Amino acid sequence: MNPFKKIYIRTTGYSYTNMGRLFLRLFVGIMMMQFGVRQLMNFDQAAAAFPEFLGVSPTAGLILMIIVEIGCSFFIMCGFLTRLMSLFPLLMMVCAEAYLLSLDTTSAYLLTWNQSVYLPVMFIGIYFFIMLVGPGKISVDYFLSLHFIHSDNHSESELEEV
Repeated sequence: MNPFKKIYIRTTGYSYTNMGRLFLRLFVGIMMMQFGVRQLMNFDQAAAAFPEFLGVSPTAGLILMIIVEIGCSFFIMCGFLTRLMSLFPLLMMVCAEAYLLSLDTTSAYLLTWNQSVYLPVMFIGIYFFIMLVGPGKISVDYFLSLHFIHSDNHSESELEEV
């Protein structure tokens, strides 16, 4: 086989889905965690600027946001309770998107790429993808699943569908 075919098969035929899931979990966790740490370090300023939304006071809303941004991000990065921990930031981003769109009087189809309403949509897509595909084999969830299967004397083939 010529070298070009070997390189082509190696770059297109092999799938690194577990590494890709790990990278995505680490990437989104770090990105979201830096928002939470920044808000925690500047709590007084952030609380003064944080809006009241869904009947929650600005301080309580900010505390909930920080808990979700730091706590859920840590669990997602570790791959522990990944699908459950992706639900809270997903809902948080849906609320953020709804709030940002309620402030903007521009029609949705007239929005430009550099407006702030696109950031929550990006996170919504990433969290939905993580919920859909799961954490992968490089995660605490996978190793716990292996432990539970082995403790019940079942085979690992049951995890192939996971």
